[in-house]
This record gives sequence, structure tokens and C-alpha cells, in this order.
Amino acid sequence: MNSRAALLGLYLGSCVVPAAVAQAGGELDEQGQRLLDSFVQDVQTLSARFEQSLVDDNNTVIEESGGTVEIHRPGRFRWSYQEPYEQLLIADGRNVWSYDVDLEQVTVKPQQEVLGSTPALLLGGAAEVLEEFDYIGSLEDRGTTWIRLQPKDKAAGFSKIELGFTDGNLSRMIFSDNLEQTTLIALFDVMLNADIPDERFRFVPPGDVDVVGEPAVSNESGF
Repeated sequence: MNSRAALLGLYLGSCVVPAAVAQAGGELDEQGQRLLDSFVQDVQTLSARFEQSLVDDNNTVIEESGGTVEIHRPGRFRWSYQEPYEQLLIADGRNVWSYDVDLEQVTVKPQQEVLGSTPALLLGGAAEVLEEFDYIGSLEDRGTTWIRLQPKDKAAGFSKIELGFTDGNLSRMIFSDNLEQTTLIALFDVMLNADIPDERFRFVPPGDVDVVGEPAVSNESGF
């Protein structure tokens, strides 16, 4: 079984876990809260390979992709998709740039407008980001501690977020959106708090591509 299939199996298994288990108090919930606090407060940078699957409400895989991710808190990240097509998603602290290599098109939006209470905010934001989410509870499944969160903003694009920690490190993510689709992400070769050059979070559109949108020019990042 490949890693994507294994992650899908974990997701399908979690769908049948009784809600009472996920919301149970006690030591497991305390452990989950400590893992979450440590990830947000102690992790300044993260780099990893990722494999991603998009699943519809019938648990059918719609799309699979993979690449690398780099995060530098607060407010900067770089998702580099290498398959099935090449795409860059970069937040530089002011703007979010999306570059579709095949379409030769760049879309840019002010970062404060597009992130809000999203998984990107949780992964790349400062410690105060936890104030934007409600902690639902924790459960443990096959050596992974799952933490379930809901954004307080009901207008956010995601209805639920689940973070999986294995041996104390973030290894899995599940994002359920308001369209009843689910994004599954598995992380590999994770490195924490290593130096990442600032250049990795800068983006200058190539001269031969179309640019849609206007970048923000202030120093406000929204984080």
C-alpha cells in the first residue's frame, strides 16, 4: 500500500470513530493540547515533502499531488507542487502568489484578504493564531495523536481541521471544507527549526507570464 492509500485508509477509519471518543476529556485531550501549543509556539520553521489527496463526499479521490513545503513563522510559506503539474504557492508576508507554470499565469492577492481562519494561518501564523480556532478534542489511532479543531469564523472556507502528530511531530493533516470535500496531506522528511533562506519566500513574476491582481505594498501581513 502506498502512502496516499494509507492516509486515505486512516481518514476513512477516522470517519467511523464515535464523536464521544474525539471529544472525551482527560489525559488524551491534555496531551493533544500540549502538542498543539508546542507546534504553534516552538516551531519557527518547517520543511518537508508532502503527498496530497482531494476526496469528495463519496470518499472518491478526485486529485492527487505532491511536492515540498517550507514554512517560516510568522506569515511566510512556500508550497511547491511538482506533480501532476508544476505550481508555486508563496506567501511573502504581504502577498500570496500563485504561479501556474503550464498556464504561464500568476495570481496575486494581499495576504490579509485570502488567509483568514484557514489551515495556512494555523501552519504559518504566530502563537496567537490558536485564538481563531476552537479545540474540539483528541483521539489516538495507530500511534498517531489526532487533534480536531474548528475555525471560530463560520464564514471560513474550512469546517474542520485535523492534525496528526506521530512521535510528537506533525505528520498528517486533514482539512474538511464547506463543499464537503476533504484534503488529506502526509508529510515526510520533516525538518524543524532549520535555517531557510529568505529568498525561498520571495517571488518575482517571470517577464513572459500574465499577472492577475494587484500586490499589497504595505508592511502589514495580516498575521
